[in-house]
Amino acid sequence: MFSQTAAITGINIRSIPERWAPSLVIVIGLAGVVAVFTALLAMSTGFSSTLQAAGRKDVAIIMRGGSDAELNSGLSREDADIIRQMPGIRAGADGKPIASAEMMIIAELLRNKDAKDAANITVRGVEPDAFVLRPKLKIVTGRNFTPGLRELIVGRGVARQFEGAAMGSTVRMRGSDWTVVGVFESGDANESELWTDINIARTTFVRQGESSVRVALDGPDGFDKLKTALAADPRLTVEAKIEQDYFTGQTRDFRRTIGVLAGVVTLIMALGAVFAALNSMYAAVAARGKEIATLRAIGFGGLPVLASVMIEALLLALVGGLLGAVAAYVLFNNMTVSTLGQSFTQVVFSFKVTPELVVRGLVISIAIGMIGGLLPAIRAARLPVTTGLREL
Repeated sequence: MFSQTAAITGINIRSIPERWAPSLVIVIGLAGVVAVFTALLAMSTGFSSTLQAAGRKDVAIIMRGGSDAELNSGLSREDADIIRQMPGIRAGADGKPIASAEMMIIAELLRNKDAKDAANITVRGVEPDAFVLRPKLKIVTGRNFTPGLRELIVGRGVARQFEGAAMGSTVRMRGSDWTVVGVFESGDANESELWTDINIARTTFVRQGESSVRVALDGPDGFDKLKTALAADPRLTVEAKIEQDYFTGQTRDFRRTIGVLAGVVTLIMALGAVFAALNSMYAAVAARGKEIATLRAIGFGGLPVLASVMIEALLLALVGGLLGAVAAYVLFNNMTVSTLGQSFTQVVFSFKVTPELVVRGLVISIAIGMIGGLLPAIRAARLPVTTGLREL
């Protein structure tokens, strides 16, 4: 059986150049399916990894009770002072708790010189410990902002996507001019923000409190101690979350939406690819009807014929899947874009074509090839010898 299958498969593969047009239909169709599927999920993966990379397990974020995002949270300065004194917060070298009160403001920034092309962007007012809580954040161009002055440092992603945020630029927000004095990189969602001193942000934007307080946790049980103490204090109505869990929750809806979209688009394209494979393989079987009948007449079995047709379909599907994966990688991997995040501000991120996505795309292409080749393979195996020989 195996030798017969190998012999028929060899004949089929050698004849593919003679049938290049229908074979190309299968390859291109499946390449398109895999490329679109991989690109959509690469967008979801890149967005999720960018946000989740901003979260740490040893840092907690405290927001107003019932708030699901910093944008709709508000704490008073008295609340922040009380939170700093809670147990479970790690102390720094100076003996003071490592904590940063942070204010989140939405502003508009121009993508380019065309004033019509503006987008929402996050301005974050921070305290000095914000840099301690984010050790990956480094100033790569220029310098840090000076407390008390209207100066900004911008994330690398913002500097790339928004022409108005270039080093040395003057950004006008809420009737005030701000100078960009530095560019930072962090490899996460913070690169989609503009940072400044929280006190000058309060004064300029007429705010009294802050959006959240971030604290460093003191050991594995630090979060439990902090959460228990916050819940027991009648002066506070707040909720604490592990920073990593907070950002994971921020990506949940986006990942679900992209997953559904990828599924629907892939299903529609896959149906088209299945019909293309069916037509192409039926045509291939019909064109080789005389060959198959002759092989059956000299002793070849029906099962090797079926297996050889399936192998051909799977081989074409694999080639198409690989081409689609390569196209998705070349065109989309590390492509930087921006989109609206949970806070209705732009999040700059890069597509991530991971090995897992490539494997999933190849599995889909092979499954489509198997479905598209099965019925023609069965037809070829059941083709009566006398019917095929009459065509000689």
